[in-house]
Amino acid sequence: MTKRSEAKYKIDRRMGQNIWGRPKSPVNRREYGPGQHGQRRKGKLSDFGVQLRAKQKLKGYYANISERQFHGIYVEAGRIKGDTGENLIGILERRLDTVVFRAKFVSTMFAARQFINHGHIKVNGRKVNISSYQVKPGDVIEVKEASKQLAVVLEASQLAERDVPDYIEVDHSKMTAKFIRIPALSDVPFAVQMEPHLIVEFYSR
Repeated sequence: MTKRSEAKYKIDRRMGQNIWGRPKSPVNRREYGPGQHGQRRKGKLSDFGVQLRAKQKLKGYYANISERQFHGIYVEAGRIKGDTGENLIGILERRLDTVVFRAKFVSTMFAARQFINHGHIKVNGRKVNISSYQVKPGDVIEVKEASKQLAVVLEASQLAERDVPDYIEVDHSKMTAKFIRIPALSDVPFAVQMEPHLIVEFYSR
């Protein structure tokens, strides 16, 4: 098992939830945390604990973004007019690795980051290898010609466990995707409930 797979399983078990909705998630079989103390009865979380858990869950979902990067995204969300929690989700959904995952070019958020870093993706005809690149409405994302027949790409496009959301238009025959609009929280197909308002409370303390 690769380190990346272990990371996915560990995040699911630590949260006690199948946060990506994957059939192979370990919490489908056991709903306790990892490690020798994982089966202890959980005490009631404080307000701080609830807020911290919400932040860890969202960070984990987006391929375990570093705290420094995540806090930077939060600060940026606060500068944009409107609800900071909604803006936070909008920025995260505009990340290139998120769009590649949502378009079903790869099977996991972690794989999307690796796929981009290895130079398999173009945006508007130009190679982009930065997974945090911010996609704009109207941008066309495509798998590089030489990578379109890779097994990981062909398998991911056939995944029945998740659908492409309506703010991304995908043509799997050409392996292209168009980012239509920035989604609201209610548009995003999270497998579990995300609570960005708790993250705003966490950073506002």
